[in-house]
Amino acid sequence: MQENPKTIIKELSEIYDKENEDTFLSLYLTESLDQKFLQRRKKACRSILKGNELANFNETIKNIEVFLKKNTNKNLAVFSSKKYDYISYVPLSVKIENLLVVDSSPYIRPLARILDEWESYTLVLLNTNSAKIFSISMGEVDDIKKISKDIINKHKKGGWSQARFNRLRKGAINSFLNDVISILEKISEEKIIISGPGTTKNKFMDMLPQNLREKVIDIIDISIEDENKLIEQSLQLVSENEKKASIKAVKHLKSEILKDGLAVYGVEETLQAVKNGQVELLLIEKNYNLKGWICEHCQYVEEGIKRTCPYCGKKTSEVDVLEEILEFAERTDAEVEFTDSKEISDLGHIGGILRYK
Repeated sequence: MQENPKTIIKELSEIYDKENEDTFLSLYLTESLDQKFLQRRKKACRSILKGNELANFNETIKNIEVFLKKNTNKNLAVFSSKKYDYISYVPLSVKIENLLVVDSSPYIRPLARILDEWESYTLVLLNTNSAKIFSISMGEVDDIKKISKDIINKHKKGGWSQARFNRLRKGAINSFLNDVISILEKISEEKIIISGPGTTKNKFMDMLPQNLREKVIDIIDISIEDENKLIEQSLQLVSENEKKASIKAVKHLKSEILKDGLAVYGVEETLQAVKNGQVELLLIEKNYNLKGWICEHCQYVEEGIKRTCPYCGKKTSEVDVLEEILEFAERTDAEVEFTDSKEISDLGHIGGILRYK
């Protein structure tokens, strides 16, 4: 089934094969199905997998290929396991490198990175009597809610009747804007952009309750007719906002480290803090991978190579240690920030700002 990206990444982080078998297939595919890529990866995987793992792979890849025939010409991330009767997918708005990973758990790092770079947000476009609320996720419009109200036109007569007319009109506009706020309270993301012509958008901003006002990252002056231009402008704005947030997060981490405060860095310290649920914000170097192993039975992760777990004697799986730290972070509702900052590289490629020590 298709799910909200934030919901599915949390779900995926909690799924793993307790027998340490490589039973989950994660397929990242750009646009149409690349048969050469898929055939090459299937051949490679089949040459390595044996027994139950091979049987599961064959059945799972068959299910995925059936699914892909119904979902052509899309950038997709598909996660599936025949053993667990599981399949979920996320349409992707950006082109990605084709990737097929077989592991004891779904491979979520590429999806998490896309979500970090293409944050979800809510875009409001309004004037005195009409509004559109766009829900934008991963660079694309997911949903549009429209609301309008008949507002009496401006009155040209003078005297008492004009004053009364103006009060009625103002009351009708306020009522309309409050209706928009009611909808926004139910659906808004963590970031909101307000837009429109004239001064109505500023009045709307002033009327917002504090919890929504704190989410507003910008106000854009634009014609009510320029939807495409607005969406493009808003995407650029959110992208720039994300870059600033990444820089700010690295600066915050450095500050906490200097005062021996709420921070950890390096693989070992960060892994332990994430597993304990201490990490509020995890910072990961974008393109760094670290070979290691995991025992899904006791959830122990370590750098290097071990065929059996030294703590429980169960079979281990080869993993990217940073991927495993990311999964622990998602399970404990930590925020995740990917960065190419040299400071993070120098600190051991990963770090975290803590909720508590």
